[in-house]
Amino acid sequence: MSSEVLVLYFAKSAELAGLRSETISLQSELTTLQLWQELEKLHPKLSAVREQVVLAVRQEFVAVGDQCVTLREGDEVAVIPPLSGG
Repeated sequence: MSSEVLVLYFAKSAELAGLRSETISLQSELTTLQLWQELEKLHPKLSAVREQVVLAVRQEFVAVGDQCVTLREGDEVAVIPPLSGG
């Protein structure tokens, strides 16, 4: 089963993806790593931030790894790359 979710790209991830947001269809049950891999398939340049990126699902931070997430129709997923101070 799949769900339509809104993906928001911030800072460097928006630059790499070439857009700030999009609605995509993803499996309802997947690990955060599988979620990231789906985003990378859509936007291969995102691999540049793979090691530092943090995801937020329904405004809760999740690390990219083997943590399972359940996505529901209309959920929001944010891609948050590292922020560099200056």
